Amino acid sequence: MTDDAPLLLVSAHVEGVVRVLTLPDGTEVHRLTGRHLSEHAGFLALPHGRVACVDDQRGELLVLDPFGGELVTATVPVAVPAEHLAADPSGRWVAVTTGLGKNPTPWSDLVTVVDLATGDAARVRTRADEPGVTVLGGEDPLVVLRHRAPGALAVHRFAGLLGAPPGCPQAAPHAEVPLPSDGHGDAQDPVHGDVFAATGAGVHRARRDGGTLVPGPPIPWEAPGRGWYLRLDPVRRALWSTVRGGPPDPVRWPEWTNHAWRHDLESGRTDLTALGPGLVFRLALARDHAVFTRVHPDGDELILLHTGGDLRRCPLPPMDGAPRRGGSPWEGVQRRAVAASPDAGWVAVTRGGHGHVHVVDARTGEEAALLHAGTELRHGGHLMMRTRSDGAEGDPVGR
Repeated sequence: MTDDAPLLLVSAHVEGVVRVLTLPDGTEVHRLTGRHLSEHAGFLALPHGRVACVDDQRGELLVLDPFGGELVTATVPVAVPAEHLAADPSGRWVAVTTGLGKNPTPWSDLVTVVDLATGDAARVRTRADEPGVTVLGGEDPLVVLRHRAPGALAVHRFAGLLGAPPGCPQAAPHAEVPLPSDGHGDAQDPVHGDVFAATGAGVHRARRDGGTLVPGPPIPWEAPGRGWYLRLDPVRRALWSTVRGGPPDPVRWPEWTNHAWRHDLESGRTDLTALGPGLVFRLALARDHAVFTRVHPDGDELILLHTGGDLRRCPLPPMDGAPRRGGSPWEGVQRRAVAASPDAGWVAVTRGGHGHVHVVDARTGEEAALLHAGTELRHGGHLMMRTRSDGAEGDPVGR
């Protein structure tokens, strides 16, 4: 394995296994057992190829070094169930919010902040919600929580939260920016200190001004529907999402429309690409492509959207237990996870319930390898691909 070779982290979060594999051959270089990582909080890219994630069963933040001799380099207790995970651009200051877990309504109001340089951590109470989070860096780091119902961007000083006494005291924000109450999806642009939140009305943005945020004009979706997922492409300086339209009833998910949404942060230009009907959610960013999976009763596919605009569709074998017509696309079904690295041409996609990981060459759309995860990868598992110096940490929000 060379220094710039990509590695794939495969989390079977239901079964409690994490493996690190070489690409494209799938040689195992690390394995963890008894670790049930939060699929919702996801993997957070840190500098030097490191990765942060949360073990929802043990209540620990893990710092992983896939390229090192030991995979786990640090553990810090945090409140769970982990909802969202983010760091400042330096990768030192980390915040973890809590969410629903297996409960039907918000019940936890705990937020954990961690200084990875010292291992210091503190827990505070905010309000019961499913808050998104970004962490703005600098000499006075800020934690920005995206709340819903009522919607707001709540600004906290990191030092104030980290210095909180034991006992999980209530922490009031020192500034708030109004936001629609249907926010879902967060991103940060470290270059300008901007934060972004996806809502039904568009992508709301705010720029840091000292210890507070100054809102700017929202970015419209320019397509029927809205995005529920938002991420930054740190290489090409763009925001990405998938805009979903169609009937709101989740049982009618095969009729949902989907568009790839890309907003260039320098030019202000927005591009839309139709992806087809069905379930499209998270995306991954490869060297020259944005990568999506589309699940549909008539056939699943991997979609490779070249940064130059060309689109390639690659059929995927069906999943036993996949979402069906007349049923929920979320509950009790198998799903797919997708991963890529901005410094690699490989793409990985799971086949939930079968324990398969398809490795695809993004340049050709051809499958290079079929890897076996060693577990069923129930609910699709979760993936992350990294090279040691791919710059993925330029997107400092867990994915």
